[in-house]
Amino acid sequence: MTKFEFNHLVNHHSVSLRSYALNFTKDAEDANDLVQDTMLKAITYYNKFKEGTNLKGWLFTIMKNTFINNYRRLVKTNTLITQSEDISSANLSYSATKNQAESKFVLGDIDKALSQLPEEYYVPFIRYFEGYKYHEIADMLEIPIGTVKTRIHVARGILKKYLKTYSKEIAVSELV
Repeated sequence: MTKFEFNHLVNHHSVSLRSYALNFTKDAEDANDLVQDTMLKAITYYNKFKEGTNLKGWLFTIMKNTFINNYRRLVKTNTLITQSEDISSANLSYSATKNQAESKFVLGDIDKALSQLPEEYYVPFIRYFEGYKYHEIADMLEIPIGTVKTRIHVARGILKKYLKTYSKEIAVSELV
């Protein structure tokens, strides 16, 4: 099957994909975005589709996985952001005692450490940090999943070396 024929078949299923997406999102605009993401992934990875299998089922699986991954990423992001109503006076007191310049130095050191990573380790590590799953990173970079896991592990080790001073400061501050 040529890519053109495949694209035509995928477009043919767009109406059923949209109604399936509405089951997940409960919002028309979000459903359209989900359909668009699903179709983009399907067309991008059309060579992974095996002829003779159920295309509609394959598309629905891509959509379900895309929705779940986006939801997890959103939940992870929202847990890191504290709403102003959620900040107690104790938390305000603690944050007021911290100097923002210290944070800038720490972020600068983290950026410097990340820039020291070779690109083969940097890209998988950043993708993992952004919330992508190992198999998604492997598909994006077109490398085996074991290689992705190894590169992320090695990147963590390199970053630990570069940021070693912060682990000692935390240990000393906990003792005091």
